[in-house]
Amino acid sequence: MEDKKGFHSLLLENKTKLHITQVTDVDTFDEGKIILYTEEDSVIVEGYDLHIQKLDVAGGELNVTGEIVSIVYAGHDGYKKGKGFFKRMLK
Repeated sequence: MEDKKGFHSLLLENKTKLHITQVTDVDTFDEGKIILYTEEDSVIVEGYDLHIQKLDVAGGELNVTGEIVSIVYAGHDGYKKGKGFFKRMLK
């Protein structure tokens, strides 16, 4: 059987709903940009009126709604990782 480590999926519906699996952390988010991490990459989601509907880091799921205009894979070292949203909140 194939190794699933690092495997994730990204489902974009009608440019308004985004579902990503294997999310390990969310670094920053606002209504225009969300920066998140999977086991393999950092991912930058840009758009308008972005809202995180569901974030389950333990289960690795993220659901976003809003007008999504771009999704960029920045690679593992492509975006300098900060402390992460949850690490700052639990400080």
